[in-house]
Amino acid sequence: MRVLGFGDNIVDRFVDRGVEYPGGNSVNVAVYARRLGLDAAYLGVFGDDELGDFLRASIAAQGVAIDHCVVRTGESGVSTLRVDDGDRVFLGWNGGGVTLREPLVLGDDLLRYAASFDLVHSSVYSRSESELPKLAGLGPLVSFDLSSEDEFRAPGYLDRVCPHADLVLLSCSHLDEAATRDLLAEAVRRGARLALATRGVEGAIAHDGRVTVATAARRVEDPGLMVDTMGCGDAFLAGFAVSLLRGGWTTGTSPDRDAVERALHDGARSAYEQCLVEGAFGHGRPVLTKLP
Repeated sequence: MRVLGFGDNIVDRFVDRGVEYPGGNSVNVAVYARRLGLDAAYLGVFGDDELGDFLRASIAAQGVAIDHCVVRTGESGVSTLRVDDGDRVFLGWNGGGVTLREPLVLGDDLLRYAASFDLVHSSVYSRSESELPKLAGLGPLVSFDLSSEDEFRAPGYLDRVCPHADLVLLSCSHLDEAATRDLLAEAVRRGARLALATRGVEGAIAHDGRVTVATAARRVEDPGLMVDTMGCGDAFLAGFAVSLLRGGWTTGTSPDRDAVERALHDGARSAYEQCLVEGAFGHGRPVLTKLP
């Protein structure tokens, strides 16, 4: 089985640590799928600056293929963060750099490449919405991270994404359970085949229009082991999706309740393990450059 992360890459710069790490939602899901034993690749645009070199080397070192990526003239994306009591706090970013300013358009060659995967994953931070209809019906399953911002829950945005997605992830730690369930139902009504909500310490809920399944979070009992929550949602999604793939999930099929329950538990375990990792997947280094 093979997973492709399509879209964003970024450098996560922790101002409290003076350390920067490679990351990006699409990159992270590919890396985590590889760590779970699947073949994985990343497809996107890198900047031609030193940070772009850092990102490419770090991703390749994880065993994730990057041979179909493009390097464009321009700066890499950088986000600035700090950690408060184990929770990441985003302070700002530079707009994603050339990765989002000049995102990939999927022509025939890249579509043939994408078709060789079992799952293609993208996100709201990838500017890939226009490419989703090309992927739908191509063969691979499509997953999409809808993040937590209100602008990505608006009906018009959901209508652009959900009809082309087999799985959508919504970050809902700021919502109560009733609001979370309503949002999952809305995503499915607008076309998503399966919707998954992560709720931080409150666990996660999955809904497919027929059944709704919930699971508790796995808590880090020893505070001394907790590093930060960077990448935990991406790790949950990767663990959830890989579990479904191993259970026989393919385009045109719907996982049964037992498969979804297993996937939720597997996702929770992946998220727990991610809490013990620095940054999204390590490879931290002292900050060498400043924001442009």
